[in-house]
Amino acid sequence: MKQRENWGSRLGVILAVAGSAVGLGNFLRFPVKAATYGGGAFMIPYLIAIVFLAIPLAWMEWTLGRYAAIHGHGTGPGLLDKMFKKPWAKFAGSFGLFAPTFISFYYVFIQSWLLAFAWYSLNGQLLNAVQSNTITSFFGDFIMLNTKIGPIPAAIFFFVITFLANFSVLAFGVRRGIERLNKYAMPLLLLMGVGLLIRVLTIPGIEAGLAYMWNPDFSALTNPRVWIEASGQVFFTLSIGIAVILCYASYVKKDEDLVLSSLSAVGTNTFAEVILSGTIVVPLAMILYGANIAEVAQMGTFGLGFQTMPMVFGKLPLANLLQFVWFSMLFLAGMTSTISIQQPLITFCEDELKFKRLKSIAAVAIFTGFGAFVAIFGLAGGALS
Repeated sequence: MKQRENWGSRLGVILAVAGSAVGLGNFLRFPVKAATYGGGAFMIPYLIAIVFLAIPLAWMEWTLGRYAAIHGHGTGPGLLDKMFKKPWAKFAGSFGLFAPTFISFYYVFIQSWLLAFAWYSLNGQLLNAVQSNTITSFFGDFIMLNTKIGPIPAAIFFFVITFLANFSVLAFGVRRGIERLNKYAMPLLLLMGVGLLIRVLTIPGIEAGLAYMWNPDFSALTNPRVWIEASGQVFFTLSIGIAVILCYASYVKKDEDLVLSSLSAVGTNTFAEVILSGTIVVPLAMILYGANIAEVAQMGTFGLGFQTMPMVFGKLPLANLLQFVWFSMLFLAGMTSTISIQQPLITFCEDELKFKRLKSIAAVAIFTGFGAFVAIFGLAGGALS
């Protein structure tokens, strides 16, 4: 049986799995859900779901990943084939690859928006759009491919850079690529988040937003929708059930403590989502919209991330720097998540199709690139609707 790669260290695997979980859902989707479903009240079912749903299911997926690795596999088809030894098992396991496949089609494109807006923060174009009250049209022109760099739409230009960056990391493998990236990206991401958190806590008038997020209205807990949405956010943010944890766990060394590694990864994600995102995004947005939290929620993930936050930062000293840190933090979060949803497809090519690493990278890159370009024009038409 072919010798499979392993993570180089416990810290490496913890940061890699945490990097998979800490993504755009933490900083964009979670604030919208929290703002929509009661602020602090949303935190209660969310934390309950972490303890009673996320942690046990994560342990289960880590264990399945180790079992799969013993038999030389790291994805659903090989795992179910070894577990059930039935002709249908491998085909049933293939459904586990659908989610990361389709997510990767659009996720890498959205990640490229973040790189672009980090650049626009540095060169002052984003702040100019904020100050001239044209941020909506600025964002719209970019998404609709109307903004150009020479003859090339800017969205395509930044997509190509992001796409190449992702697959360059993946080409180095699990240890020298994914693990190395996360060892630098995750601490930097958390450092940026803490820096923004400190700045937010020093803003006059932030108390109202903090009160909304941390003083729960217990009457909201009688709404079943709050519990459903909180549980759904937990599954979304921790990438549970889409084969990413299974794949990453298949590269864990035999003597690795799965329980501790899993808890550490879940804890890192929860810190980023609850402490950083929960304290930064909604309280800042409420400064712009006052007590009208419903308007914050109606902005949606794209509106909140690409319009509301730049507008709030634009009202503060060192606006360009704050905007750059915000989008750079999101870009790193997007990158660590993007490579995690592409890795299962690469692992499938290596384990099941017996491709070499570079051939697997090329196959997945071509497939993902085709799907992403379809998504580009789909999102270009629907992002502002």
